[in-house]
Amino acid sequence: MSDIYFGTDLFSELDRLQRHMSGAFGGFSSSLRSSRNGAFPSLNVGTTDDTIEITAFAPGIDPSKLELSIDKGLLTIAGERAARPAQEEGARAYAQERFKGTFRRVVELPQQADPDNVQARYVDGVLTITVGKREASKPRAITVQ
Repeated sequence: MSDIYFGTDLFSELDRLQRHMSGAFGGFSSSLRSSRNGAFPSLNVGTTDDTIEITAFAPGIDPSKLELSIDKGLLTIAGERAARPAQEEGARAYAQERFKGTFRRVVELPQQADPDNVQARYVDGVLTITVGKREASKPRAITVQ
């Protein structure tokens, strides 16, 4: 029998400790720059042989209000998400989890990214940004003679 007693289950305590340590040390360094946990919009970043794919999950945004720019290897996604109108006249909210307001996310692109070859599209609340890779950085086969 163990001499250690936890008031709750061990996994809950380990999860709490991990959250506490992440908060104390600011998490791990990343090429995604955000000022806080749960930053809006959530991002996925991946790569293929030919492209770098950035997916931003940003429902409820007018695509014409999105601003995208690349400068010195940093891709910036900025915009504003308007508040959702109340359902009924005089209704008061007692809980709101939906983000509203301005936002800005910055992604550090790898050196092989080609800033002249970028495409972006917004469909069903998902912004997909495709950044091509420079031709010199793409994998290629070398013939032995």
